[in-house]
Amino acid sequence: MLSWEYPPLLIGGLGRHVHALATTLAAAGHEVTVVTRHTPGALLEEYTEGVRVIRAPDDPPAFETSGGNLLGWAMAFNHTLTRAALTAARTGRYDVVHAHDWLVAHAAVTLQSHLDVPLVATIHATESGRHQGWLPAAHNRTIDDIERWLATGAARTIVCSAYMKREVGRLFGVPAGRTDVVFNGVDTLRWRSRPRAVAAARARYAGDGPLVSYAGRLVYEKGVQHLLAAVPILRERHPDLRVVIAGDGPYREELEAVATPGVTFAGFLGGHELTALMGASDCYVVPSIYEPFGMVALEAAAAGTPVAVADTGGLAEIVEHGVTGVKFLPGDPATLAAATGEVLADREYARALALRALDRVRQDFSWPAIAAQTVAVYERARACDARRVSREAESLLVHVPATRTALL
Repeated sequence: MLSWEYPPLLIGGLGRHVHALATTLAAAGHEVTVVTRHTPGALLEEYTEGVRVIRAPDDPPAFETSGGNLLGWAMAFNHTLTRAALTAARTGRYDVVHAHDWLVAHAAVTLQSHLDVPLVATIHATESGRHQGWLPAAHNRTIDDIERWLATGAARTIVCSAYMKREVGRLFGVPAGRTDVVFNGVDTLRWRSRPRAVAAARARYAGDGPLVSYAGRLVYEKGVQHLLAAVPILRERHPDLRVVIAGDGPYREELEAVATPGVTFAGFLGGHELTALMGASDCYVVPSIYEPFGMVALEAAAAGTPVAVADTGGLAEIVEHGVTGVKFLPGDPATLAAATGEVLADREYARALALRALDRVRQDFSWPAIAAQTVAVYERARACDARRVSREAESLLVHVPATRTALL
């Protein structure tokens, strides 16, 4: 399994997804190796939670990543990732290579070819989707091409929602029959914070009024700017409202510049700090313009918090309005304020939403079920690969007289 992030290095939801999938597969008896980036203080190789983790250190040359252009860095990273993975392969036998997103594409294709095993690719998001269909610069168009190459070259392509299945079909031409929808999972126990920690987070952030929170990368497509625009509307009815923005990213400075009173930028929160914030919140808001799945909405639900989400992408599939949460129009601060205000105004309604959402998370998004579905995809990939090998063998057969055949 190849991923550009893995604990203790976490940038967004992808690292948490890969970690949960890998450890759940290992707990089910599968041998799993994760090859990922190294981070200071972590071991280069270790067995942890049943998973063999290989962390590839950066090569000495430094690559500038300003302006969102990660291509130079990504190419260098794929070289060190490939070397680390090939070294790991000397001491193990692998049945499938599983690549997570374009940042590991070159290493994944090299491994697939070298090991002669099927490649499975999970497309967590697309460059086109992140930019609302606009690919403004050469590096954006190159990333789009790499995503297409990875998705079309894989034996099976995994996506996290029906929305994403349509997207990779439309953008990349991946046949629907070769694309598998496997939802992201949530460990409900991991997101339940202790009452004392919740009380401390509430005392720190909420004051005397209701508390609304958001956590994630601070980038344009996450829509935090629309949450900030809704704050003055919400404060007309709830003057003591507090809003906490947890996370970091290239858009932070611009967001801080337009924030109004009552808004706190908490920076990146990890572990118990984030679960405590979620548990302390009266409503958790996901204002994304583009969201292939929306795992953070399920994490908030697992924390026992009612959610308000933009009615877009995968969020539209996992949240039922008025049943497991409330929805609003993406990019519309007025409907965001109205939906969030409904939750804040009626505590019994909010509690009912939270309880039903938690029940659905437990039923439909448990990691053992998600891991089992992923194994089924691996088996389909191996079956596809076996048919490929058979066709290649047949193409080498030539008929000779007396019904004899020779394999050339």
